[in-house]
Amino acid sequence: MEYSAINLKEKLDKFSEQWSPKIIAQMNDYHFKLVGFQSDFVWHSHLETDETFIVLDGEMSIDFPDGKVDLRAGEMFVVPKGVEHKPFAERECKVMLVEPAGTINTGDARGEMTAEDNVWI
Repeated sequence: MEYSAINLKEKLDKFSEQWSPKIIAQMNDYHFKLVGFQSDFVWHSHLETDETFIVLDGEMSIDFPDGKVDLRAGEMFVVPKGVEHKPFAERECKVMLVEPAGTINTGDARGEMTAEDNVWI
């Protein structure tokens, strides 16, 4: 087995498309994904799983029907399963997502912002 660290900056530098998570590691049945984005995403929920947002660079908000949470670099938030939410970033933000393998980025909403799943970098 080869032992080597995963450099998050090097991985983030390998792609520029927004709202398109890329897998960098797997732990059991969970994927660690990197994503960059700016502007509004779609309202959606994940009926079967929680979703973890870890902000690596920049600032973002997650809107909920009854409120919102603001996150800065070095902060994280876990959206509980089944809770409708909409991520947003005024300026480009870099985030690590932790979620079960096979989780679709737009959850139950699907549509033109649905990214291809199972893309590794």
